[in-house]
Amino acid sequence: MTISKNTGKNTKTNKTLSLISFFIGLQFTLIFLFGCHTNKVTDSSRCGDTIQLNYARLLDIIEYDSFSIVQIHNPWDSARLLHTYILVERNRELPPNLPQGTIVKIPVERAVIYSSVHCSLFEQLGKTNAITGICNPEFVMLPNIRKQLEQGKIQNMGDGQNPNLERIIDEHPDVLMPSPFENSGGYGRLSSLNIPIIECADYLEVSALARAEWMRFYGRLLGCSQKADSLFFAVETAYKELTQKVQQATKRPTLLCEMRTGATWFVSGGNTASGKMYQDAGADYLFSDYTKNATALTFESVFEKAQDADIWLIKYNLAQDLSYEQMKQDYAPYANFKAWKEKNIYGCNTRYIPFYEETPFQPHLLLEDLIRIFHPELLPQAPLRYFKKLN
Repeated sequence: MTISKNTGKNTKTNKTLSLISFFIGLQFTLIFLFGCHTNKVTDSSRCGDTIQLNYARLLDIIEYDSFSIVQIHNPWDSARLLHTYILVERNRELPPNLPQGTIVKIPVERAVIYSSVHCSLFEQLGKTNAITGICNPEFVMLPNIRKQLEQGKIQNMGDGQNPNLERIIDEHPDVLMPSPFENSGGYGRLSSLNIPIIECADYLEVSALARAEWMRFYGRLLGCSQKADSLFFAVETAYKELTQKVQQATKRPTLLCEMRTGATWFVSGGNTASGKMYQDAGADYLFSDYTKNATALTFESVFEKAQDADIWLIKYNLAQDLSYEQMKQDYAPYANFKAWKEKNIYGCNTRYIPFYEETPFQPHLLLEDLIRIFHPELLPQAPLRYFKKLN
């Protein structure tokens, strides 16, 4: 009897120990699975380091021993991915059991670029030698790039909407770098060239620092991740220091931006990178309650909301600088705005000022300009870089 009771107790104890061992094992298994990002990588035997991105919402970067994964989220459908890239060093054999995605050999040595914005970033990173072709080069103002175009070191690939495929094939680029658009129908014949297409969705980020943070992805493409990271952290520091200065401002001037195009006036919403920057610079942006990237309004709608705006900012592309008289000749009702009457309009002539080249990845430079306009008492010394008062 005694032996029988002890055996029952031992059996019970063994079951308890087995259950404890099972739950401990399950716990370690779950920790391992989540630590290895198995939701992103099909091979659960690899553990990667997720690069911390503090601003970019459309970008994920995970680095592994022999490759990196970059995921771009769909800007128009948050439940889907736009693209997944597998970055592998070009002097290595492809690792086994790679997850699904577009394989890109890095560092990229030959790129066809569709935007002057990214040409400027390549120049900042010291990688202009990696540019083999540019679409719409007439919009590129950078002297070094223009010189290489004239010398034939960089090829003109034609219109970005309809690039010269034969020329692209002849140049054997490692990557193509267009910007995606909603409902664009894809990239047509480009997709059949078997050349990785890097979808440059940075312009769809919702803040200036979020867009600038994409340079950390582009730096990894070009094999200069440390330089790109360092450059971004410097931009971030400068931007945040400027926003702290704005906290000293006691009043926020009301702001109107741009002009009508034909019969339509497009305004940026408050949740866009530009809308948020106006607020960061200490302005009361009058269209901050709009939610879309660009809302098409009639002149009458804009006038009703912004006729008494304190300051008016305009970007334009003309052979000569815009003047008040020219604005009135172009459209007489402009003269009814308070900012026109009080001569408080600032213009940026993008014909010769590198606004679009510099500001996306160096937003602190634009923020500094805006603060000087909205609150000149906070930054009284330095001259304006992009804008100036209209004649």
